[in-house]
Amino acid sequence: MSSLSHHTLFTTSFSLLSSLFFLLSSFFSLFLLSAYLCPLSLSMLLFKEFTFDAAHFLPNVPVGHKCREMHGHTYRLRIWIEDQLDPQLGWVMDFADLKAVVKPVVEQLDHKCMNNVPGLENPTCERIAVWIWDQLRPSLPKMAKVELHETPTSGVIYEGK
Repeated sequence: MSSLSHHTLFTTSFSLLSSLFFLLSSFFSLFLLSAYLCPLSLSMLLFKEFTFDAAHFLPNVPVGHKCREMHGHTYRLRIWIEDQLDPQLGWVMDFADLKAVVKPVVEQLDHKCMNNVPGLENPTCERIAVWIWDQLRPSLPKMAKVELHETPTSGVIYEGK
């Protein structure tokens, strides 16, 4: 191959690579511009945790079952919200707003005998989670789940289904 052929091949290859680089950098610039003007939606799950102490007994378990007697727990409640990240604020929801909605519901249970709360006559962990969901859902339409721990090792997750 002559030196002229090498030069032509090199020049053609360099030209093709330059064109490819230009196209790729143009595409990347457009991608960045579109992401800035129209940010990609980012779906997030956020949660806030609350605790409350309450007493209860389970009237429907067999006689002799330990939970048929009055007893109490320190419950750990976690409320999950699922929504898109707000591109302006950089969050899904203000934690203070979430707390303001959940706190009055928790106060209905805290330091109470839950059997006396309307709708919780048989306050199993499962029924308490559903009751909490029903109380919060009108104010929190993006709520994804209620997670309720009756003990450090036992609990339930309710997703509204």
